[in-house]
Amino acid sequence: MHGTHNQLDGAASVAPPFYLPQGDECDLFALAHANCLPLLLKGPTGCGKTRFVSHMAARLGRKLYTVACHDDLSAADLIGRYLLQGGETVWVDGPLTRAVREGAICYLDEVVEARKDVTVVLHPLTDDRRILPIDRTGEELEAAPGFMLVASYNPGYQNILKTLKPSTRQRFLAIEFDFPKPDQEVAVVVQESGLPEDRVRPLVRLAGKLRALKGQDLEEGVSTRLVVYAASLIAAGLPLERAIRTAMIEPLTDDEDVKRGLADLVMAVFG
Repeated sequence: MHGTHNQLDGAASVAPPFYLPQGDECDLFALAHANCLPLLLKGPTGCGKTRFVSHMAARLGRKLYTVACHDDLSAADLIGRYLLQGGETVWVDGPLTRAVREGAICYLDEVVEARKDVTVVLHPLTDDRRILPIDRTGEELEAAPGFMLVASYNPGYQNILKTLKPSTRQRFLAIEFDFPKPDQEVAVVVQESGLPEDRVRPLVRLAGKLRALKGQDLEEGVSTRLVVYAASLIAAGLPLERAIRTAMIEPLTDDEDVKRGLADLVMAVFG
């Protein structure tokens, strides 16, 4: 299915992806999973929500299906559809159906971007029924043990047309995420890029100043992911200024005046 991938079970053979906890979110996720409760992750783009889910799925030994939600994502993309294969019509499960059958974790990234019919499908899975009706096949699947529904969205991007209805929100536990504190972010970037700590600290300081411009010159602050990209380029030998422009300025804006202002900010941080 377009926009989906799955991470194979195998906690015993594959170490969980690196994730540095900011609080008790790992314990909360494990409790939600143990008690068959759906979970909503709220926070800005690039603050680590997707990495967190991958980390927890590996820790819990569950297969993970991740769905990148978008404007055209329909309920059929999640549930499945009849397709022509070898001259005959066969039913092919979507990622949500596979997760329900297998007792896997299904992660809907930026769920508010999906079409409205998607949230309707989720309702019977997010209460005590834990069922997935499949109208096209007449099945009513009961979620296998271990199944968990996780969704995320960026509250900063919400508008009147793209919000989660209270009736949907109140079916989920919710955890709020933000960018890591500077010392934590330095540790993450050092781990992910291999750049020494003394060279990472100014990048993290710059990221903090760029995030302070959100809502003024910038629509969105720089993500931890982009800081890692910049550090990785520097570690690979790219000059500092070029790495920062490529990873931390150009992705944020197309406005030439704003870019010049951000370049001045870089000079102020790095001297």
